[in-house]
Amino acid sequence: MHISAKFDGGNIKVIDAEDERNIALEIVKDHQSDFYQWFHFKLANARPTEHVLNIVNAGNSAYADGWPGYRAVASYDRVYWFRVPTEFDGEKLIISFTPEYDSVYFAYFAPYSYERHQDFLHRAQLEANCQLQVLGETLDGREISVLKIGQAGEGKRVVWLTARQHPGETMAEWFMEGFIDRLIDKADGVARSLLDHAVFYLVPNMNPDGSVRGHLRTNAAGVNLNREWADPSMAKSPEVYLVRKKMLEVGVDLHLDVHGDESIPVNFVDGCEGIPSYDQRQKTLEDNFKALLLAITPEFQDQRGYDKDAPGTADLSIATNWVGERFKCLALTIEMPFKDHDELPDDRMGWSDQRSRVLGRDFLTAIRHVVGKLR
Repeated sequence: MHISAKFDGGNIKVIDAEDERNIALEIVKDHQSDFYQWFHFKLANARPTEHVLNIVNAGNSAYADGWPGYRAVASYDRVYWFRVPTEFDGEKLIISFTPEYDSVYFAYFAPYSYERHQDFLHRAQLEANCQLQVLGETLDGREISVLKIGQAGEGKRVVWLTARQHPGETMAEWFMEGFIDRLIDKADGVARSLLDHAVFYLVPNMNPDGSVRGHLRTNAAGVNLNREWADPSMAKSPEVYLVRKKMLEVGVDLHLDVHGDESIPVNFVDGCEGIPSYDQRQKTLEDNFKALLLAITPEFQDQRGYDKDAPGTADLSIATNWVGERFKCLALTIEMPFKDHDELPDDRMGWSDQRSRVLGRDFLTAIRHVVGKLR
């Protein structure tokens, strides 16, 4: 038996692997940070007997209240990910599994590799209306990339989507893949109509360093990018600095920032109602957008989510709040679960990479219905 995490996005430390029925593991903290929750590792040379994997430091992880009701995902081919029996005893996360093949991967959620990220960006740029722009480099020297889809023009709205500021929230990049795939589909009437009215700036992965390093929440310097928007710097948060600079250059009429939530088992959006300038126009846009999503897909709901900020109390270092305040536009955070969407549960898959992609596609329809009202 062999356990390894020495690969893109890998994260685990082996404490004891002598007995397959009592394997002890630890999740490694993000570099220069106390955040940890993401895990991704391979079990090889596995015998066809039950393996009990104990993640012994789960009880002190960043969001320990997210473990109850959670089930890990596994894959034999790194393409199809399925849920496996998982328990949380208050201290340990316990995964019990009998492998059918010699090697199996386990993860917190279906991983989205840096290689897939690069493949997808470069495949998308082959479309005539798509440009792949490099804004600069991360602290580890990786590219900060944005896809510009469509052409700017008089009266055209400027739509931004950013995803995976928190690298362990891989469902965000799966969402972006579905969104972009539909937007560049010349046979899709919604996409074609949208590109007549708007130009899109899309950042599928805001945090490539954290993604490759196997981080949950931070970049190479241990910085939470979604607390950097008020005052980013090239020294510690070049990802935000460069994206924000581009936003200031081209403008923003709609911004969606895509995330995942450890605890709340539904899909929802969170607004910027606590910013100082929040007004009835922004509220109406937000209410209409949510109503559209409720009509479009049962994978969205608006009854459960985060508590709303009181007027004037919003943290302007958070992307949605900073963008909403700076551009006086519709700005929302999208949250998807690590568990399942309880309004439409799937016992085999839970919330998944495939469902994230489909939800991304559905959001285009909602944008199509509000794009003319964004200014």
